[in-house]
Amino acid sequence: MAEKYNSGIHVHTAEDIYDQTFTMQNYHKSVVERFHKAGALQFAKTILVHCLHLNDNERKIIAESPVYVAENIESNLNNNVGFFNGRGISKKVMLGTDGMHSNMLRSLKAAYIIGQTSEQLAMTEACERLNRTHEYIASNNFKGDAANNLVVLDYASPTPVTRDNYFGHLVFGIESADILHVIAKGKIIVRDRKLLTFDEEAVSKKLSDTAASLWYVYKKQKV
Repeated sequence: MAEKYNSGIHVHTAEDIYDQTFTMQNYHKSVVERFHKAGALQFAKTILVHCLHLNDNERKIIAESPVYVAENIESNLNNNVGFFNGRGISKKVMLGTDGMHSNMLRSLKAAYIIGQTSEQLAMTEACERLNRTHEYIASNNFKGDAANNLVVLDYASPTPVTRDNYFGHLVFGIESADILHVIAKGKIIVRDRKLLTFDEEAVSKKLSDTAASLWYVYKKQKV
C-alpha cells in the first residue's frame, strides 16, 4: 500500500525491549531487520518512531536507508522504556512529541538535557534535530514549508541574542508563550497570540464537554 500510494510508513520501532524479545523469539530477526526484509525501509517518507533498543546492525541498516527517525524523549521517560541514543544514525533523527503535547521547543529542551547524559548530545546537534523536519519535508517534496512561513517572537531577553549564543537562547530562553504572530503560506493565522482560523473558546468548550463525557463512560465501564 505504501508503494502504491507513495506514502511511506509511520511505525513505532523498538520502543520497548519487549519488541525486540518478541520479534527475535517469533521471527528470529530484530525489529529493523524484519522491516528491512519486508521492504519497508525503501521509502524516503518512512518514519521510524522511538528506536530505543537497536543493535549495531540495525543502526547500520537505518543509516544506509532513506528513512528518518523520530525521537520522543519525554514519552519514553513517561513510559519508562529507556533512553534514546542517536549513535550511528544521528543525521537521520528528527524531534517529535508522541502526542504528549505539541510544543517542539519543549521537546528540544528535553532532548538536549537528557541527551547530554544518554548520548553526549551537543546543543548544536539537538537544534539540528529540531530543524531536520524541514529536511524531511523538502526531500519528500511536501508542500507548505516555504519562505512565506514566519513566526514572530516577543522575546524580552536581558541577555543580547548573538550568533554565538543563539542556540542557548533557543534551548533555554525562548518559550512557546513568546510566540506573538504566526504567518503560514503568506497568511496571518495568529495575531497578538490569538488564533484567527477558528473560535478557540468554542472549540475548548466542546473539547471540555467531550472529555467529561469520555471520562464518565470510562469510569462507568471500569466499575
